[in-house]
Amino acid sequence: MDEAMWAFGRASGFMALALFTASVLLGILNRSGRPLLVLPRFSISILHRNFALLAAVFLALHIGSLLLDSYAKLRPVDVLVPFLGSYRPFWQGLGTVALDLVAAVMVTGFLRHRIGQRAFKAVHWLSYGVWPVAMAHAIGNGTDAGSTWFFLLAAASALAVAAAVVWRLSAGFLETSKSREGSLP
Repeated sequence: MDEAMWAFGRASGFMALALFTASVLLGILNRSGRPLLVLPRFSISILHRNFALLAAVFLALHIGSLLLDSYAKLRPVDVLVPFLGSYRPFWQGLGTVALDLVAAVMVTGFLRHRIGQRAFKAVHWLSYGVWPVAMAHAIGNGTDAGSTWFFLLAAASALAVAAAVVWRLSAGFLETSKSREGSLP
């Protein structure tokens, strides 16, 4: 049973990271105002939100399965307070920090209409910090980090996210010229 729980914890962590990667990419595309192939722009927003929610479900499964796994020895305090874990505390702590940032983004997302668009956007910018922290956690703490398949997927994800962030920061990012004029200094 422990091997199954350990395998489930690894797989759910990987799925969470893959879905968060897709969510970051879709979020950047959504902000650009451009459609994706045959999908209209509003569909990209829905996909972004649903990928993020599904990623959060896999993150909860990842944490829950590792809490139940006797090999991982993850304690509830390790989930709440960074850098206290018994196994690679720094790398495990990065996972806790990523979880805290994800929680902040999710809570503000659910309260978006109550806290206002400005507060939501300010906290939502944390998403750009969540992804590299989660990736560092996966590389530093993940038992698959040394495998070729993980390295290739992590490298492809990093390249895709880096390219999307560079595009996001570029002058030609927004689709409409009217939007571009408002975003220039």
